[in-house]
Amino acid sequence: MDFAFDARTEELRAKLLAFMDEYVYPAEAVAEEQRAALASPWDTPAVVGELKAEARRQGLWNLFLPDAEYGAGLTNLQYAPLAEITGRSPHLAPTATNCAAPDTGNMEVLAQFGDERQKKQWLEPLLAGEIRSAFAMTEPEVASSDATNITTHIERDGDEYVITGRKWYISGAMNPDCKIFIVMGKTDPDGADIRRQQSMVLVPRDTPGVTVQRAMQVFGYEDHSHGGHAEVIFDHARVPVSNLIGEEGGGFAIAQARLGPGRIHHCMRLIGMAERAIELMCRRAVSRTAFGKALAQQGVVQNWIADARVTVEQLRLLVLKTAWLMDTVGNKGAHTEIQAIKIATPRAVVGILDRAIQLHGAGGVSQDFPLAELYASARTLMLADGPDEVHQRSLARRELKKYL
Repeated sequence: MDFAFDARTEELRAKLLAFMDEYVYPAEAVAEEQRAALASPWDTPAVVGELKAEARRQGLWNLFLPDAEYGAGLTNLQYAPLAEITGRSPHLAPTATNCAAPDTGNMEVLAQFGDERQKKQWLEPLLAGEIRSAFAMTEPEVASSDATNITTHIERDGDEYVITGRKWYISGAMNPDCKIFIVMGKTDPDGADIRRQQSMVLVPRDTPGVTVQRAMQVFGYEDHSHGGHAEVIFDHARVPVSNLIGEEGGGFAIAQARLGPGRIHHCMRLIGMAERAIELMCRRAVSRTAFGKALAQQGVVQNWIADARVTVEQLRLLVLKTAWLMDTVGNKGAHTEIQAIKIATPRAVVGILDRAIQLHGAGGVSQDFPLAELYASARTLMLADGPDEVHQRSLARRELKKYL
């Protein structure tokens, strides 16, 4: 395994690092100021549009999509260090480069499974950053970590599907630019194969019967930068049968294909969050005095910083190995590693952010530093894309199978 950056990755890293320094970090405070003056908190601050235009001008656009016809054509190993960089400003940089979830996963689904009409109508404007999208799978009434539990009905009626169900924590749905939902529901609820009961359909936001009910908070944050997380009601919403993605019964397999790359993107961005936290810890430690000496001279603070560095280096190697395996043997061959990084990375980064908050005292939980919001994001990723315990259960079964 050779994890040295190739020439193209080095070029993009250099451009992206410069873009972050020159444009993204200065825009963080500007975006908050502009958002406070908007008519709706869900509207997009003007500076975000300026960042997107500049990123596109510099060729820092759709870096996540390996399909060269639609995206940058990078491998997972090439994209991983770029995702890490954008993770240092996770509420701004991914959006600025059109690499933000859930749009990334939705674009991957449309590129891989959509037909030509679906690509023309929805993928192309998403690739251009003209619209946003949402992925509607999670439901409040069932344990959605097991996708076979979902209860939303997708019933065929002639040339239409009728969708009825309740979803929540549907990321991006509060954004007025969100024009399309990919909805997962059951087309064959009584089917013998529980993994062939589900299908995915495209549901335009303005479809009669679709109601964005309310914004869901995450640790008290509404996550305006990502377009929020919404509760959405589908009350006999009708769409043409041609809005089916792939085939009936293919929803579970499509979801698994969607989540593999998404997990590695999340993990690399988490490492970027950890790097931002270490930087803030070090700056705080050398500039703050307590009990007669700089925090940097306190043994416990030195231990926190050293442990954080060791942890990040370990995580990065595991994620890069996973990216390399995904490129060489496919997602199925990298299943163990994908689950391992999904378990290890959020948990470890939450610990680093917790220490960084502690080092900043009251400032750590305030709006004057990004640490509290980063903590909320990282902690949420111990639930998103499947909670830790689901991945631990599956990983343990795979290990035990060798001995049975």
